[in-house]
Parts: sequence; structure tokens; C-alpha cells
Amino acid sequence: MATMTTGNPSRADANRRRILDVALAELLRDPDASMDQIARAAGVVRRTVYGHFPSREALISTLTDEAVQALADADAAGRTGVTDPAEALARSVLALWATADRYRLLIALAQRTVTVQGIRERLAPVRAAKIRVLQQGLEEGVFTSPLPAPALAYVHEQTLFAVMEAVNDGLLAAEEAGRAATVTVLTSAGVPASLATALVTRVSSHP
Repeated sequence: MATMTTGNPSRADANRRRILDVALAELLRDPDASMDQIARAAGVVRRTVYGHFPSREALISTLTDEAVQALADADAAGRTGVTDPAEALARSVLALWATADRYRLLIALAQRTVTVQGIRERLAPVRAAKIRVLQQGLEEGVFTSPLPAPALAYVHEQTLFAVMEAVNDGLLAAEEAGRAATVTVLTSAGVPASLATALVTRVSSHP
């Protein structure tokens, strides 16, 4: 990846970070935003953007990788030190939801530049961690499902995407979505709705 060499690396790094942050906002607003639009929004000339990212595809690939890394970090942080599979799953989903803008970006890009398969491949480490939690829960009888853990992980992944799309379409209030999505994930793993709701309420109150 090309990087500008201006003799002031810290300024170049700051410019690159600003371009990425502005590009995220612009692509969330308009997934078809051009490099010209992103440059104008960032307050730089087009050449500066291309100095950091040789193509729109390179810029989007970097944003996608950052989004996936943010999701992986949130998932890991949410599960750290938690041994109960149901609580681990609840904390993971709530933590993932805190990176909702990244989910929105992945949804938008999946419909355009980045293929769904490409995003699934990038999400493989997050999915693998989820499968381990689900497998533990199924073996311990905490979860019950006709689906094996790997398939159930796909269902949960698509559930989060679907709930975010519902928020985007105005069908669900954003402030309610995280908890609602978490309860939905837990119930789809066989946790009774009343127990799932109580668990999410407790976890939300004691992060």
C-alpha cells in the first residue's frame, strides 16, 4: 500500500487516519461515494487520498479490515473472564453491537464493492470464537438447537445483520436494538425468552 512521504510521518499518519474516518462516515451515508467526494469531505485534494490509497478498492479494503478487527476486539473483550456460555454469548453480542457503525459498513459494502463471501472470510476468526462458545453451551445443555454449532453461528451472524438493517429501515429504535438482538440470539440458541431477557438486563446493568 502506498504511503505519502512528506518528511513529517506523524502528519502523514494523521492525514491517513482522517481520510479513513471521513471515508467511513461518507460510505455509511453513501456507499457509492467516490474518491473525489471523500477527498472533499476530508478537506484534502484528491492526490492526497491517492497518496495513501492507490485505489478506491484499496481504501475500502482497509476500512473493511478495520471494521472486522473492531468486531473481533469487541467480541474478545466481551467474553473475557466469562465461563458461562449464555453470559459469554450475551456479553459478546452486546459488545459487538457497540461497533454498530462497522456492521452497517459491512452490510453496505456487501451489497456493492466487497463480496459477501469476502466478508465471511474476514469474519472467520470471530465466527470461530463464537462456535467454541456455542459448542460448549450445547455440550453443557445450556443451549439447545437442531443446528450444530457452526451452522448456529451463521444464524447468529445473519441475525445481527438483519436487526441492523431493521434499524436502518426505521423498524426498530437504535437504543433498543442491541438488547433486542441479544435476546433474539439467545432464544435462537434455545434459551427461554424469560431467562434470556433477565440475563440481558443483568449484563446490561453490570457491564
